[in-house]
Amino acid sequence: MRAVVQRVKSASVTVAGEVVGAIDAGLLVLLGVQEDDGSEDIAWLAQKLAGLRIFADESGGWNRSVSDIGGGVLVVSQFTLFASTKKGTKPSWHRAAKPELAAPLCEQFIAAMSALLTGKVQSGRFGAMMDVALVNDGPVTLIIDTKSRE
Repeated sequence: MRAVVQRVKSASVTVAGEVVGAIDAGLLVLLGVQEDDGSEDIAWLAQKLAGLRIFADESGGWNRSVSDIGGGVLVVSQFTLFASTKKGTKPSWHRAAKPELAAPLCEQFIAAMSALLTGKVQSGRFGAMMDVALVNDGPVTLIIDTKSRE
């Protein structure tokens, strides 16, 4: 799994004019799934994100997690995170998991995040054309991959 994680003041996802997910302060997680991802990747990534200390404490240091601040998480599936442009300018998606595998893994990740956090966990709509709006805080943007564990 690969996640682009953004610390946000707010974020929302709209599908066909309807807001399907929205949070205030917290994390926007763009989530890509590849064919060999499984429950171990879900557990590791959920724990990592729940404990990631990228929010300011009283002194201004980044010592608090989304869990510590009671923040929300908005998860948006994004197969394009596994694009390959090695053979030219038209991306290939061969490393991304097929929808029948990716959709349940995304749902399991959302459930894992919900189990770890007191703040609300929202999501986009898998496979839909989504408009994602956010107010990036910082900006702080991280890329986390379960295969490299960094």
